[in-house]
Amino acid sequence: MRSIYFWVVIGSVLALASTVWAAEPGSKQDALLESFFREYLEAAFRLEPMMATRLGDHRFDDQLDDLRPPARQARLDHDRETLADLARKIDYKALSRDGQIDFEILSHQLERSIWLTETFHPFEDDPRVYGEYLTESVYLLLTQSSLPEAINVKHALARLGQIPAVVEVARTTVKNPPRVKVETAIRQTEGAIGFYESEVFSMVSNEPDRTALKGKTQAIVSALRQHLEFLKKDVLPRASNDWRIGPELFGRKLELELDAGLTAAEVLMEAEREANRVETEMAVIARQFWAIVFPGKTVPLDDQPGRRELIKKVLDAVANDHGTPESLVSDARGTVAEIKAFITANRIVKLNEPDRCKIVEMPEFMRGNSVAYLNPAPPLDVEGSSEYAVSPPPSDWTPRQVESYLREYNRAMLKILTIHEAYPGHYVQLEHSNRCPSLIRRVLSSGTFAEGWAVYTEQMMLDQGFGRGDLALRLQQLKFYLRAVVNAILDHHMHAETMSDQEAIDLLVGRAFQTEGEALGKIIRAKQTSTQLSTYFVGRVAFYRLRQQLQREMGERFDLERFHEAVLSHGTIPVKYLPELVRESLGLPKQALYKAKAS
Repeated sequence: MRSIYFWVVIGSVLALASTVWAAEPGSKQDALLESFFREYLEAAFRLEPMMATRLGDHRFDDQLDDLRPPARQARLDHDRETLADLARKIDYKALSRDGQIDFEILSHQLERSIWLTETFHPFEDDPRVYGEYLTESVYLLLTQSSLPEAINVKHALARLGQIPAVVEVARTTVKNPPRVKVETAIRQTEGAIGFYESEVFSMVSNEPDRTALKGKTQAIVSALRQHLEFLKKDVLPRASNDWRIGPELFGRKLELELDAGLTAAEVLMEAEREANRVETEMAVIARQFWAIVFPGKTVPLDDQPGRRELIKKVLDAVANDHGTPESLVSDARGTVAEIKAFITANRIVKLNEPDRCKIVEMPEFMRGNSVAYLNPAPPLDVEGSSEYAVSPPPSDWTPRQVESYLREYNRAMLKILTIHEAYPGHYVQLEHSNRCPSLIRRVLSSGTFAEGWAVYTEQMMLDQGFGRGDLALRLQQLKFYLRAVVNAILDHHMHAETMSDQEAIDLLVGRAFQTEGEALGKIIRAKQTSTQLSTYFVGRVAFYRLRQQLQREMGERFDLERFHEAVLSHGTIPVKYLPELVRESLGLPKQALYKAKAS
């Protein structure tokens, strides 16, 4: 979901000579690869206008994708033809090493896209996929685009006229999807109706534009109500409970998604080992904190049941300090100043100026998969803003569920969440990525890199002194990291094996110390997003191990800020390239190519 910088108001992709990856002297093949990829993007954007919008090219903002089968087949054919042409038109051996890495990234992403399209069928089996066309297509224009508001509203009005066609395609295309995906699509469609009934108008400042939107949205609300009825009365009754993808597909998908040189069995083995280590570390911290929160009470036994009891009771005590559903977003905002000041004072990494990260309440139509996300500024429009969105508990939850949710995201945990999502996590990393010279690396990003960096920063910040040794904060950081580790275990057991919901709850609550409400939400997410939950752990291990290796090798010459800048300067790349590129940036001797494996 990352791409390149564009002067979107005046030119096309092909006009951007200033963004060409700086090839080595005489490397005509590097420039040829750049041109080849631009041509691919130009055709892809015409086939998928929503892709162009997400990446920040606004030439197609008044259009929506044709979602009918022939058009989707044309997109698949385009990827197949591009992959075949890549090997035929580009001489890999004649490329610079940077060019070779770009070639490998492009080739892998095309292979991955083709395999996913041929293997899975989301338009038939996942009604959530229509949501990005029904609502996100307009929301992104009004919240992220740096074009004048009047132009964004004009584009939004044009897209609104095409939304009924999306609803019709869904009606004729959706077959027998898993129930869990239908239920999420229903909730998101209800949120979409609320968006067009009220929220959209608050995003427009000009009264005539609001009036024009009101003239269009009535028909959209009517179409969405019909879509909601279709989901509830037609799709839901025939939905299946078959959401597992099975061990073979899971293994292949994991290798393609991670692109880290690890098999599914290796990830599971390393995650199990790391979960045990983190639990031991949490017990040490909890024992130090016990007398503070339970003065005069005897510490539980020093065996596994006793240590888990110890950790759980101390975490429960920490969770008492939490906000309200109404204050959750403002509480998250309140964490920012302290975190940013610490980053600057301690030379952690250079912060981006101006700061374009907005902290917002997650829109209803985006809820259902996670408690927070970072929607980054699209690098084809780097003047656009990023959104760190936080989701309050659903309005239809019981008081018990709401309390569980707020205890999970207590004040200490919100600081860790902000580190992960924004500073110096996703927001800072992706702002650096947007400025990478390589066109391919800005467009084609690695989720394993992005999530791994965000998880790595959580411990790193506390190790450098953030929180001044606050044991409650350290315990929450370890809990958040344990969640990332257990995510990988859950991911594997849910899709490659036959873990039941109750077994998943036992894992998440009993071993990862999550509240029941958080665990139930994670189970729903795991059923809908195979392999993504493994990216956090695998990516974090890659960053942490490289840091340890280079710090040991460089000794007193190691500089943390310089290391972080070297890590972030090459784009959101597959983590298997990190050692090679970071060593080069730091002026260290080359070593054998990296194979990711936790240690």
